Amino acid sequence: MSISGYTAAPSTTTTTSPRAVPLWRTGGLAAIAAALATTSIAAVADAAGVSLDVSGEPIPLLGFTQMTLLCSAIGILLAVALRRWAATPKRTFLMATAALTALSFAPDLLVPAAPSTRAVLMLTHLVAAAIVVPLVAGRLPAARTR
Repeated sequence: MSISGYTAAPSTTTTTSPRAVPLWRTGGLAAIAAALATTSIAAVADAAGVSLDVSGEPIPLLGFTQMTLLCSAIGILLAVALRRWAATPKRTFLMATAALTALSFAPDLLVPAAPSTRAVLMLTHLVAAAIVVPLVAGRLPAARTR
């Protein structure tokens, strides 16, 4: 194309898609956020006078952090395995984590603790799942690509 005798050079800019964030990094950050959230919930409940005693023993606040990180790590490993071997990794992960979250309420309902303690424990499970599951599932393909 020429305008007044000048020729425009073809555009050399290329568009690149942003580098995909690895599943482990997204999962790790989600796990840290969930651990902070569950520990905060427990701290607020404790400050509000809700007993965090189970079988007469208090649950330390660090216990909420540790268990959230541990269970999140297991969920991330599950996602990695499903990404490799499941025909529909995202769907399978969402179904499995929904079932596991529901099953996580069983110990809370069975331990000898006050109803308010049980409610706080179940709330922490829901909050952790609400943070970790969508973020990790978002890194999974709908169908296996390998």
